[in-house]
Amino acid sequence: MPALPHDHTAARIKRLRLERHLTQKALADLSGVAYSTLTKTEQGVIPATPYVLGCLARALRIDVSTLNGQPYVAELRADELDILILPIREALDVYDLGADPDITPRPRDRIAADAEALCAAVRHGDLKLAAARVSALIPEATTAAHLDSATEDWLTLAGTYRTAYDVATKLGYTDLATLALARMDWAAQRGSSAVVGGIHRYMRALTYLRSGHYRTGRRLVDLGLEALGQADPGRERDVATGQLHLGAAVVAGRSQNRGQAEGHLAEAERIAQRTGEAVQVWWLAFGPTNVAVHRVSVLAEINEYEAAVAAGRGLTLPEDWPASRKSHHHAELARSRMWTGDIDGSYRSLVRARKSAPQQARYSPTVRQTYQGLEAAKRRLPGDFLSYGTWLGV
Repeated sequence: MPALPHDHTAARIKRLRLERHLTQKALADLSGVAYSTLTKTEQGVIPATPYVLGCLARALRIDVSTLNGQPYVAELRADELDILILPIREALDVYDLGADPDITPRPRDRIAADAEALCAAVRHGDLKLAAARVSALIPEATTAAHLDSATEDWLTLAGTYRTAYDVATKLGYTDLATLALARMDWAAQRGSSAVVGGIHRYMRALTYLRSGHYRTGRRLVDLGLEALGQADPGRERDVATGQLHLGAAVVAGRSQNRGQAEGHLAEAERIAQRTGEAVQVWWLAFGPTNVAVHRVSVLAEINEYEAAVAAGRGLTLPEDWPASRKSHHHAELARSRMWTGDIDGSYRSLVRARKSAPQQARYSPTVRQTYQGLEAAKRRLPGDFLSYGTWLGV
């Protein structure tokens, strides 16, 4: 369900509830969300947390993206991003047709370098560049892999599918993201890479995290760790394993399992002490900084907002840290600060999220819902607050 002008999450929840002929009490009972929380959320008095959205989406039998209003069609059209989606979808659909007779692939190292550059572009927050180029790179990498059937070619192809997943996820096309992940797994199996297989399960677990299906997410984490156990020992395996534990910590936090979340954070921290900062290893940004950032996220997931803000206050992000990760962290801090009542601090964090990675922040549900929460607070905010909302399209 695309976002409509002046549409917002609270209105969507109410509209969908009424379409299902449910009272607020009935939806509260079905979802496990407290009745008072549901009524305040529908009224726009408080924003919906990711946990509440997941519970409501499961009860209404819809995707969380429907409640978020994704994809944000008007903004995508204005940014000329909407026209880049269909070519990606078409490129993902030719995976099993063999080599394209009309394509003469470049040398392997050049294709691999371009695939790596697109992964980096996503991490730097340049979604439009990645979206524009990945649709042409996928068919070329597909043809190269079918022609030579070398391990390196299949893993390069898996990398292009990963970029397609990243773009689709960040722009709100959940069905396309799911398809890209399936293609990534297909290529990883042909490349016989346990590490890429583990990374695929990590990313797939995150899709279930976003959709509110935490049990499936935990199962995927376990399968990912099992796959990584078959990889050759070394830094790459350690980095992927550590990142999987970070993903597992957020899944556990979102499902309100604090003990399990802390256990995964502790294991990730132990691994990070061994790897150090490993920002460019598979572009996972793993290391002590990412462990600290995920601790902030986990605290927010379990509604410990004061603790999340305190943890974020003592954290300095390295200058060379990926812009996309910086933006995500500032968005998480903005959400936590809003819940503590620090309206000005929350807005400052939203501004930092935009400054770090504008394209990502514009399409982030966390940024949008936090902005709407600040607007609902009806407190005096800086003069550029309304222009920020215009930029977001809310």
